[in-house]
Amino acid sequence: MNLIGKWAATVAAFSALGILLFWYLGMYDYLAPAVITFFSALALAVNGTKKLKGFSFTLLIFAAVAAAMFYPQFFLEIGSFKLSRLIVPLLIIIMFGMGTSMGITDFVGVIKMPKGVIVGLIAQFTVMPFIGFGLARLSGLPPEIAAGIILVGCSPGGLASNVMAYISGANLALSLTLTAVSTLLSPLLTPFFMKLLANELVPIDFLEMFWSIIKIVILPILAGLIFNHFAHGKFKWLDSAMPKISMAAIAIIVTIITASGRDSLLSIGMILIMVVLVHNFSGYLLGYYGSKLVGLDEKSSRTVAFEVGMQNSGLASGIALEMGRLATMGLAPAVFGPLMNISGSSLATIWQGKNTNVTAEDTRQAESI
Repeated sequence: MNLIGKWAATVAAFSALGILLFWYLGMYDYLAPAVITFFSALALAVNGTKKLKGFSFTLLIFAAVAAAMFYPQFFLEIGSFKLSRLIVPLLIIIMFGMGTSMGITDFVGVIKMPKGVIVGLIAQFTVMPFIGFGLARLSGLPPEIAAGIILVGCSPGGLASNVMAYISGANLALSLTLTAVSTLLSPLLTPFFMKLLANELVPIDFLEMFWSIIKIVILPILAGLIFNHFAHGKFKWLDSAMPKISMAAIAIIVTIITASGRDSLLSIGMILIMVVLVHNFSGYLLGYYGSKLVGLDEKSSRTVAFEVGMQNSGLASGIALEMGRLATMGLAPAVFGPLMNISGSSLATIWQGKNTNVTAEDTRQAESI
């Protein structure tokens, strides 16, 4: 651990003691800054360690969520400008960055690995939507919040699954292909399954949702692909900056959604967290063992587990905003995102200990994510 990490660990330890002390003494005015400082310092501390570095971003998200829960008024609007209007532009930037990290080879994998792609896509668009539907019906949550659970399940995989596939020694090429193909299919399949499974909870306009996904996801990704094709390697500063910009954008989006739905989270937060965790782990389990059942190898089975269990919660948030239900339907995606990163990092670390060899090609592809 470097010097900054050691100092941050010390600050985190004192902040943790402060949290316990302020809670015991009922000094709640001091509790908020202590909690925010704890998560922020802990993020810096783990960032200085090789094995735990992958958790630093999630801890920063927790710091942002804590700030939004304690001080929601600062994350709703500035003057007359509502901060929720930033969500779609930020998602477009994230998806553009996703496009710049893709190439034709990500789609060629459909031909090279047809069985893995077919199994992964079937699992992606059956397991999570129907598990989400079952959990939404059993949870007893308000209809619009329950619809958000289904929305997460109907969303495609995200870039986080690619990172976890690389760390765990899974089939990175298959992971990149599944993310690319499921994302391109999402304008049709996400509205279809939402109409089928969530229409009783909230009215679903297929064409409106189709256009929202085209606007938020497909067009920016295509722009990124074109940029990558014609300008690959010419703007190295952009290649290194885009991941950091994307992470900052995700943090801002989660903070705004949390602030918008703070009152609902205070009343149903623990129930929603438990439902999201069951949803997330069901994706891992059914994705992995389902793949094994149909004869996929170990690396490909790990890949499908990550692709199914880790959803594009940012897209789900954008759809919720476009539907005018950010503070309700947007809650499940906001909770799902940080929790899936913790569970995904943990699972990747466990599998890394039982690792199959990571190839040089895997390393090259991972550096482009």
